[in-house]
Amino acid sequence: MNTMLRKTVTAVAGFAFAGGVLIGPSTAALASPAQPAQAAKSPMVAVAQVGSDKPSMAKLIPHGVQGKQSYIGLSGEQVTNAKAIMAATKKAGLDERAAVVAIATALQESKLENLGHLGELNDHDSQGLFQQRPSAGWGSVSQITDPEYATIAFLSALKNVDGWRDMPLTDAAQAVQVSAFPFHYAQWESQAAKIVAEHWTS
Repeated sequence: MNTMLRKTVTAVAGFAFAGGVLIGPSTAALASPAQPAQAAKSPMVAVAQVGSDKPSMAKLIPHGVQGKQSYIGLSGEQVTNAKAIMAATKKAGLDERAAVVAIATALQESKLENLGHLGELNDHDSQGLFQQRPSAGWGSVSQITDPEYATIAFLSALKNVDGWRDMPLTDAAQAVQVSAFPFHYAQWESQAAKIVAEHWTS
């Protein structure tokens, strides 16, 4: 009887041991796919967060556009100049709307090209992205043809315009530029907003 009991105990122990070997890896095998599945969700969350950081059109164009809008294709240099305007806007402590006003102004004045003196075609002594004039106190030629300096100079003047945020873009730009064509800035608002939406967080 002791022999039978010993055999029974040995058999049960063997079964338990075998079960442990079989069950252990099986449980690990079932658990392991869950870890990659969980990790796979992280990139999706990150992508959603990046997309949500882009400024909305309601923020960029709070008053709606005025009149027919114009668009031009941009070269790499023009995009670089637009990015320089946005960087200077951030440095000046201003937001995306200020960048839209600045870029729309530069689109009208220079098509986002950092223009030097154009000889007989030049308008007085205007130069740079914003066609600022040294004779009008905007700075030296080297300063107004520096995108960061020119942008901050423009924005400093813009900040001194009472209620510029509540104005149509063309009125805010004209208050700074005092152009002979005061309504021409309006046509670039849509493209300026799209440029800022695309590159503000890049």
